[in-house]
Amino acid sequence: YVLGDTPPGDLNQVAGKVRQALASRGFEVVGSYAPYPGAIVICATNQELKAAAAKAKNGGFGVAQRVAVTEAKGKLQVSYVNPEYLGIAYGLGKLEGVSAALKTALGANKTFGSKGIPAEKLGPGEYHYGMLMPYFQDVDLLRDYPDYKTAVETVEKNLAAGAGGTVRVYRIDLPGKEVSVFGVGIPTGAIDGPGKGDKDTDKEIMDIVDWQELRHTAFLPYELMVTGGRIIALRGRYRIALHFPDTTMTGAHGFTKITTAPFGIMVALEAASGFKRDLPTRNE
Repeated sequence: YVLGDTPPGDLNQVAGKVRQALASRGFEVVGSYAPYPGAIVICATNQELKAAAAKAKNGGFGVAQRVAVTEAKGKLQVSYVNPEYLGIAYGLGKLEGVSAALKTALGANKTFGSKGIPAEKLGPGEYHYGMLMPYFQDVDLLRDYPDYKTAVETVEKNLAAGAGGTVRVYRIDLPGKEVSVFGVGIPTGAIDGPGKGDKDTDKEIMDIVDWQELRHTAFLPYELMVTGGRIIALRGRYRIALHFPDTTMTGAHGFTKITTAPFGIMVALEAASGFKRDLPTRNE
């Protein structure tokens, strides 16, 4: 992540200034949402991102640039996913132009959260958190339809209905391809709802792993990608680990505290894709 400059104002005022700054540097703001109180995530794209995403296998997962405004200990932080870090991880290249535009628009005071992972260990087929953990190419197939039109219309309908406890944040269509990427928030989830045991909603997951001074709010939202008639998503264990590589396996803020998260994320995205999984009935 990159820590940017924080202009004066309250949470909503700063978010508005971030949108204006992005637009002034050629970004198209495609959507935003408040995953929980004290946080707003703004998603944007530009021609460089779209072109790079269209060239790479499953590159659409990186077509949106995520920027967050977060209140932490009474102060606001503006931060964004490091384009070079995610670009290398997703096979889009270093995205120097995107980084330069973001630095001009939002500032670039310091990078954080990547634990010094060398570039040669980050790319597709290279990075995974540990043994038996998935790589970038190990995607979840959420649903398969006869054609792109049916798949896209199904996702639009289900997100509009909040299927799986989801919310639609954005949609980006890749030029010249039957590929659409949806940004999906999970405020209530598909398993048991917030605060009931499983850690699978936006707030539940972030309350555990996003605890350090500089916040990783721009981890959200998740991506669901329609490519032809197939609907796919990055596996939760890969995506969470990539965005929180300095998180330990155990401890109060470790991955063992969110072992239910990858399955819960997948079930929510499956519901948005039109697949309803039979879940065991639980006693309240």
